[in-house]
Amino acid sequence: MSGRCGNVAIILIRYAEIGLKSTPVRKRFESTMKNNMLDMLMQDGVEALVTSRGARFYVEATDIDSAVRSLRKVFGIASMSIAEESTSKMEDMCAVGAQYSLSRLSEGQSFAVKARREGSQDYTSLDMGREIGSAIFLANEDKGVKVDLTNPDVIFYVEARDNRAFIFQDYIKCHAGLPVGTQGKVIAHLDGSERSIVSAWLMMKRGCRVMIEGDADFSMLKQYDSYLRQFNPQKDDEKRILGVVMGTDFADLGSVDVTQYPYPVFFPTIGMTDDEVSEIYDAIVQGL
Repeated sequence: MSGRCGNVAIILIRYAEIGLKSTPVRKRFESTMKNNMLDMLMQDGVEALVTSRGARFYVEATDIDSAVRSLRKVFGIASMSIAEESTSKMEDMCAVGAQYSLSRLSEGQSFAVKARREGSQDYTSLDMGREIGSAIFLANEDKGVKVDLTNPDVIFYVEARDNRAFIFQDYIKCHAGLPVGTQGKVIAHLDGSERSIVSAWLMMKRGCRVMIEGDADFSMLKQYDSYLRQFNPQKDDEKRILGVVMGTDFADLGSVDVTQYPYPVFFPTIGMTDDEVSEIYDAIVQGL
C-alpha cells in the first residue's frame, strides 16, 4: 500500500494581500483570519475543522456546500476550491486524478492538467502534469477524450504541498481584503441608504471592526461579523476609534459637516456610481 489515496473532499482556502505582509504581521493576520473563519462557521451552525500550513488553510466539513457559503463571507479569503486529497506520491496522485476525472469528462471532450508543487518532492510540476494527465487519459480512453493544452474543455488543477496533494476544477472567487479586526475600529453612520450600508461593508473588507451609529437596520452587515454592534459613547473608548464612515456620493459631499466629528471622516463609495453601489448592496443582502 502506498498510503492514503482515497477521495477525501476538503476546501482549500487562499489569501492574497495577507501574503504581502512581513512574517510577524502575516502570522498575526493569519491567526485573526482563522479565528474569523471559526466564528463564521459557528455562527452559521456548520461543523468543520480548520487547519493551516504554509500559505493555505484547509477546511474539512461534513457539509461542504454549507461551509463554502459560510466561508465566502470571511474577509481576507481571496478564493477557495473544493478538492479531493491524496498523498503527494506520484502513484497516489495519478490514482486519485484518474478516479476524479471519470465523472467529470464526457464523450469526446478535451482536457488539460495544470500542476504546481511546493516542497522537496523528487519530481517537477511538468512531471506531475505529464503523469497525472496520462492516468486521466487512460482512465477515459473509451470516451475518446483528448489532451488539449491550449483550449481544453475541462481543466484539472493539481497542487502538491509537502506530503499532501489536492485535485480540483474550480476557483471560487471570494471578497479578499483583510481580516476583520486587524485594522482598528471605525464608527459607521447608517441612514438606511444603500450607500451607507455599502460604505460600512467596504471598511469591514479593509479589516476594520465597525460600530454602528444610527437606527437603521444593520442585520445584513452582522452576517459578516457577529461582533458588529451599536456604538456606545459611554462605554467605547473614543481614543481608539480611527474615524467615521459615511455613505455619501460626490454630489452630496458639500452638504456633509465633517467638523461635527472629532475623527477623520471616510467616504468609501464617493467614487462609485449608483449602479455599482446597488450591485454590492444586493450581494451583501444575499450574504454573497
